[in-house]
Amino acid sequence: MLFEEFGLTAQIVRAVADEGYTTPTPIQEAAIPVVLEGRDVLGCAQTGTGKSAAFALPILHRLTAGGNPPKGSGRRIRVLVLSPTRELALQIGESFETYGAHTGLRTLCIYGGVNQNRQTKALQHGVDILVATPGRLLDLINQGFVRLTQVGTLVLDEADRMLDMGFMPDIRRIVKLLPEERQTLLFSATMPTAIEALAHDILTNPEEIKLTPEKPATELVTQSVHMVQQSKKTSLLIHLLRNPEVARAIVFTRTKHAADRICRQLKKAGVSSEAIHGNKSQNNRQRTLENFRSDVTQVMVATDVAARGIDVDGITHVINYDMPHDPETYVHRIGRTGRANALGTAISFCAPGEKSDLKQIERLLRHPIDLAPRVQGLESETEPEREKEEVRPQRPEKQGRQPRRDKFHPRRIVKEVVEPEIIRKERKRDDEGSGPKTAKDARAAYKRRLKAEAEEKGGRRSGSKQKNLNGKGPGAKKGKYRDEIPYGRQFRPAKKPAPPKPVSANQPSVRREDLQVRQSGAPHRAAKPQVPVIKAVGAVQGEDIPPLNAQAKRRRRNKFKKRQATQS
Repeated sequence: MLFEEFGLTAQIVRAVADEGYTTPTPIQEAAIPVVLEGRDVLGCAQTGTGKSAAFALPILHRLTAGGNPPKGSGRRIRVLVLSPTRELALQIGESFETYGAHTGLRTLCIYGGVNQNRQTKALQHGVDILVATPGRLLDLINQGFVRLTQVGTLVLDEADRMLDMGFMPDIRRIVKLLPEERQTLLFSATMPTAIEALAHDILTNPEEIKLTPEKPATELVTQSVHMVQQSKKTSLLIHLLRNPEVARAIVFTRTKHAADRICRQLKKAGVSSEAIHGNKSQNNRQRTLENFRSDVTQVMVATDVAARGIDVDGITHVINYDMPHDPETYVHRIGRTGRANALGTAISFCAPGEKSDLKQIERLLRHPIDLAPRVQGLESETEPEREKEEVRPQRPEKQGRQPRRDKFHPRRIVKEVVEPEIIRKERKRDDEGSGPKTAKDARAAYKRRLKAEAEEKGGRRSGSKQKNLNGKGPGAKKGKYRDEIPYGRQFRPAKKPAPPKPVSANQPSVRREDLQVRQSGAPHRAAKPQVPVIKAVGAVQGEDIPPLNAQAKRRRRNKFKKRQATQS
C-alpha cells in the first residue's frame, strides 16, 4: 500500500515523498484511515514504529481540508499534542513541520527548562498545532497565554511514560479545559491499569490498534549480560567501547550523578562522550543530540528520562551500565537500537545486587538473556550460573534450652522477667515474707519506710526532687539503694539551729537592755529599725510597686537622711 491510496492532500503527499517514504508502516496503515474518519484511537505500539507520522499525517489532512487557515493572530489552537519529555516533544513538532511544510500551518513546541518569552510571543502571533509537555502547558495556561477552547483534536503520545513520570493529575486537569466534542488519540507502548482507566474516561468508542507482539523485546537486537562487580563496571565499559564495531553507542544509567561521572571517566580514557539528562539545559541537550547524530560524539551517556526522547538512526550498541528496576524500562532502552530493520546489540552489566532486577526482566521477556563472553580480569571469577538457586548456609543451632514461646503467638519469644534487686530486698525486710510484687510497689514501700524513719528522728521532707540519692538522708547509707531507685523524693532531717553569735558590749547598734537579755539566754528577736515607706507617685491603692533600682534607692536614702537631720 502507498501513501497516495489514503486520500491525503497533494501537499502532504509531496512532503512525504520529499522525505523518501513510499510505503507506510503497520501502525500507520492501521491508524491513518481511522483518524481520517474522525474516530478516537487507542493505539499500542513499540517505540520506533512510526507512531508520529501515524497521527501527524491524518491530522494535517483534516486541518487543510477545511480551507486555508486564518492569517496572523486570528489563528487558534486546534490540535494539542502532549508529550512526556522535551526531546520527544521536539521530535513530534519536527514531524508536523516536515509533513506540513507545504500547508501553511503553524506548529509550536513548548517545554520547560528554557525561557518562556519566545514561546509566549509565538503564541500571541497565532498557532494551529501546539506540542507541549504538561508542566509548561499548565504554567502558560495559568498565566493566560494559552486558551484551549477551540481544540478539536487531542493526542497523548507515550502515555505510559507520562504515567511513570507522575503527569496523570496534570493530564486530567488539562482534559477538563478542552471541549467535550473532540477527537482523542492515545498511544502507548504498554497498557497498564492506570492507562486503561484513563482511556475509559477520555475516549469515546475508540478503535483499538494493538500491533505489538506479546514479547516486548525486538528480535533484531542481540542481547547479552556481563556478570561483573560494581567497582569494575567502568573498566569493562571502556574495554567494550574500544572495540571498532561500536560505532555509535548509548550508555544508560539510573542517576544523573552517575551519568556525569561515567562521562568524565570515558573522556579521561580517550573516548569521546557527552552526558544528557534532566539537569542539563535544553540548549545543551540539543547540542549533545546534534553532535551524536553527526558522529562528532561516539558515546552518549543518558538517563531513563531521555530513553524515549532520543530519535537517532544508526545506533549500533545500547549498554545498560545499571540494570533498571522496572522491566519495561529495559525494553525502552534497547528500543533505541535495531530500528528500521537494522541489527543492534544490547549489553547489560549485572552486579551481584542487581540479580533480582535481571530475573524480572527475563520473566517479562519470557526467556533468559545469554551470558556474554567473559573478559579476563574484569568479571567475577565465580561461575555465573543463574539457573541454580543460591544455597544459603544454615545457621548453627543454639545450644541449651529452647526459648519459651507465647501461647497465642508461637513465633513470639516470651522474654524472661528478672526480679529487680529492690523487690528482693523489700521482701526480705517484710516480716511476713510476702512483700511487694512490682518495682512500683517496692519504690512506694521504700519511700514510706524513709518517711517513717525521718518522722521518728524529727526530720522533715524536702520539697525538691533529686535524681540520685547520693548517700544522703536518714537510713540511706553510702551506696545503699543508690542505683536501684532512679527517681523519687528524698527525706532529710531538719537543720539544727545555728548557735548565737557573740555580741560585744561596745557594739553601738545594740542597746544595753537588749545586750542584757541576750546574755541571760532568754529568747529574743532583735528589732530592726523602722524605715518609712515612700509611696510611688501615681500609685494606685492595692497595686504592687515595681522594685526600685540602685539610683532610686540612693535617692530615697539621701532624702531620709535629710529628713532626720531637719528633725534633730
